[in-house]
Amino acid sequence: MHITGAHAIIYSTDAEADRALLRDVFKFKHVDVGGGWLIFALPPAEVAVHPSEENDVHELYLMTDDVEGFVTEMKQRRLTCGPVEDQGWGLLTQLILPGGGKLGVYQPRHARPPA
Repeated sequence: MHITGAHAIIYSTDAEADRALLRDVFKFKHVDVGGGWLIFALPPAEVAVHPSEENDVHELYLMTDDVEGFVTEMKQRRLTCGPVEDQGWGLLTQLILPGGGKLGVYQPRHARPPA
């Protein structure tokens, strides 16, 4: 037995609008599994385990090589990002999704495993 991939879920009160962002703005490859239900391919990913006082807390972040450029492009597309914050391990912003949720996007400064 071996793990063949990972599947992340973004819950949304406007799933159609958030799917359009992933499809039309981020240009993620996708398949329609029926009725407009899209499943998107993601770029290479990594996972880290952080210490916590509670279990069952999971987060999803997208990574970019230019967070300031990302914020500028989103602004041009009339999408809102929070301020870029220097976290030490990277430069972090929050993209407000069309459905109202937030998605972390950061420019990593930490070492990355090979893809």
